Amino acid sequence: MVYEMKPLFEERMRALLPDESDFSKFNEIIHSSPKNFIRCNTLKIGSDELFERLNKKWKVVRPFSNKEIMVIETELGPGELGNSIEHLLGYYYVQEISSMLPPLALNPKPGDFVLDLTAAPGSKTTQMAAMMENMGTIIANDKELNRIKILSANLERCGVMNTVVTRNDGVLLCEKLASLGYKFDKILLDAPCSGEGTLRSSPKTFKMWNINTVKNLSRQQKKLFASCLKVLKKDGEIVYSTCTHAPEENEGIVDFALKNFPVEVVSVSLPVVCREGVKEWRGNEYLGSEKVCRVYPQDNDSEGFFVSKFKLREEI
Repeated sequence: MVYEMKPLFEERMRALLPDESDFSKFNEIIHSSPKNFIRCNTLKIGSDELFERLNKKWKVVRPFSNKEIMVIETELGPGELGNSIEHLLGYYYVQEISSMLPPLALNPKPGDFVLDLTAAPGSKTTQMAAMMENMGTIIANDKELNRIKILSANLERCGVMNTVVTRNDGVLLCEKLASLGYKFDKILLDAPCSGEGTLRSSPKTFKMWNINTVKNLSRQQKKLFASCLKVLKKDGEIVYSTCTHAPEENEGIVDFALKNFPVEVVSVSLPVVCREGVKEWRGNEYLGSEKVCRVYPQDNDSEGFFVSKFKLREEI
């Protein structure tokens, strides 16, 4: 079954992509299947070794300078990627390239104290643990028990040993940690969002999209961001990301942060084509949009994403 954009969603996307050719490319690619991206889990195997091993049964390419990012070009059967022995052993994580961008932007180092506020199912948590070489500490939080179970299973499969899993509402967790005096070097807030960027892998989003959801999530995202800053060290960094195109959930949050807190937006360098953020939307002018990254599927043959990075100038 082929899903189509709801009229209001199409109107909004045409406003974001005013060039007719650009919009047509977007509309075409969101109705195609996504590529089979995987990320080598360097906690268990080197990228060259995994690359050679997988190429014995599939055609695998490494399209970026980061050799841990791989694409399976062979046409795979249902469940084949997730049921391979290499996946079961935790040698790789099935993860879309856009999903890999927030940890790359945050760039956690061995020894860092990191908060992953909405961590499940664990793709970005396991990626950060590998970047940190299992040194330092990650607090990986989610509020739903069924998602916590999946997160814990993925951490175990990938050999992650520097992560503490918590189950709590994100705002309440930050308040609790702040009252206990905890301060993090880096925070990843990959926020709950309307999922407009996931149309290729989750076509049901076409039917589920609702403007009221966008507005409600924007309010929730602002609360989460404000809470995070209470547990961030001076000169600490926070990456705010979503898998949606909605300006209310992206640049709107950046603008909110700049107008209300002692933060500055930091430019990010990512291995994909990034577009600048939206400067004006529905009568609202947004600060900081020139330094954020909008990832459109037609630019990268990927899912859609949004990535922004901040530095805290003084503790709150």
